[in-house]
Formats: sequence, structure tokens, C-alpha cells
Amino acid sequence: MEAGEEDTTFLGGGTEQAMRTPATPGTFEALPRLVARFGGRAWVISKCGEQVRQRTLQWLDHHDFYRRTGIPPGNVRFCRRRADKAGHCAELGITHMIDDRLAVHAALRGLVPHLILFGPQPAEPPGWVRHAATWADAEALIDGTT
Repeated sequence: MEAGEEDTTFLGGGTEQAMRTPATPGTFEALPRLVARFGGRAWVISKCGEQVRQRTLQWLDHHDFYRRTGIPPGNVRFCRRRADKAGHCAELGITHMIDDRLAVHAALRGLVPHLILFGPQPAEPPGWVRHAATWADAEALIDGTT
């Protein structure tokens, strides 16, 4: 698959295709370690509409996400706008945010101390956010802050 094709299949394909969408390489190795490092205080905060919300929940179940990562189902939240992630972060006292959208980090700037822009990016990110191309990179950045 070409880069980004997984997202297109997940968002626009059928349910069976979406369930075949793989996790980002390293997800199921890194997340359990990060969950443990933060004493279980780890959250998934996703911006999407209702259809993608339902598909995301199905994907998480299908891939045994909760057991494999240690993130409980109650620690998955959804919002309609990227900027709305700020409200969740404030309520939960989030100290580290890993997200693949610079717009999310811009909304969290000054609220969340450690911002990690994840995955391939079209341009060099600004200095106020750290870039992690992979889950291993994200773990290394977090290791330097905890």
C-alpha cells in the first residue's frame, strides 16, 4: 500500500476493509510500555464523526487493542473538531500528546507540556513541537521527559 492508503481504506472502504487496516508499525510494542510508564494514565483522543467513531471502536475491538496495549475502553474519547482535543487534555491533565496533526498541537500549545508530532510530515515542524517519525522515536522523546 502507498503511504496514506490505509487511512483512505479505513475511512472510505467497507467495514471488512477497515478491519484489515494494520496498526502503525510498532504500536502494539510501544503502547504497553508507555501505558506502564504513565501508570495506566494513557488515553486515546480521536477527532471524527459518528461513522468513523463506530468504525474506530470496531477496529479497536477487532485488533484486541485494549488487552494488547493496557488502555481500557473507558480511556477512549472522541470529539468533532481537532481543537476540541484541548478540552479533553485540560480535563485529564495530559502531560504528553502524540498526534499526527500539527493543527492539534497548535491547539494544545501552552496547555500540554510535551507535544510530539507523529509520523511522516510534509514539512519540517516548528520548534515548539517535537517530531517522532516512528513509535520508537516517540518513546525515546518521552524517555527524555519523564
